[in-house]
Amino acid sequence: MRAALTGGGLVLAYTAVISSADAITKLIAQGYAAPQLYAISGFIVAAISLAVARGNRTRALRTVCPRAMALRALATVVASLCFFHTFRLLPFADVFVFIGLMPIVAALMSGLMLDEHARPAAWAALVAGFVGVLCLMPGGIGAIGAGHLWALGGVVTGTFSLILSRYIGRHESNALAQVFYPNLALGLSMAAALPFVWVPMPMLDLAWVGAYAALLFLARWLLVIALRLLAAYVVTPLLNLQFVWMVALGALAFGEWPAPMTWLGAAIVMVSGLYLIWDQMTPTRAQEELSLRTDP
Repeated sequence: MRAALTGGGLVLAYTAVISSADAITKLIAQGYAAPQLYAISGFIVAAISLAVARGNRTRALRTVCPRAMALRALATVVASLCFFHTFRLLPFADVFVFIGLMPIVAALMSGLMLDEHARPAAWAALVAGFVGVLCLMPGGIGAIGAGHLWALGGVVTGTFSLILSRYIGRHESNALAQVFYPNLALGLSMAAALPFVWVPMPMLDLAWVGAYAALLFLARWLLVIALRLLAAYVVTPLLNLQFVWMVALGALAFGEWPAPMTWLGAAIVMVSGLYLIWDQMTPTRAQEELSLRTDP
């Protein structure tokens, strides 16, 4: 129960931090190409990771899962590109329709990769969470366009990265390595394309990129720890809580005001996410009660 509550709190903090980073992504995407944002921010996050790890053996950047880490780094690069174009082409509310698919995808991937099968009651909560996310777009999904395809690609690759994070977390407790290597891969891969898309940036925009990198470092560190404490199919519905932060940021920064149905959808998502935390705690509580009854 303590692990579930701690994991839930970490995910809540993650949603606030990552929503702020997403808002900066949407801002930068209007005037610059993806490699320019991700090359700079990727190297900054990698540098922060090196600075934190320096002189502290418990936070060394070694990993015991090099293949899984390489796959996670690749998935992170692809997901970052997909969501960059998604935020450039779609409003925040549209993006959440696809983010709502992540719990379903995570449940399927968890069963195949981690042997973490959701019970029937949890599947009901997952479906309810998806219905809630659909309410975030009162006008419906509408015609499929390039932005929707980018979003779908981001959901699949982003969820795959989350599942790999939990898999790695089973074998090592070094959260910093899971922040360092994906961002180093992001910086190196984007740097290769940087000469072809570079546009001079004023100091204000460079400051925004620096702020994005700092937020991204904190967010990914929080998420890695949360994925060690909670099953992936529990974490992903809770990620939808970032909608609350996105509403505030969208209204203040981009003038995007949600409709009444949007609030209804957010409420459904929150309830389904909280239920999944309770569902995670139930087996442990039942086992403890059984042990007390059978203890001589």
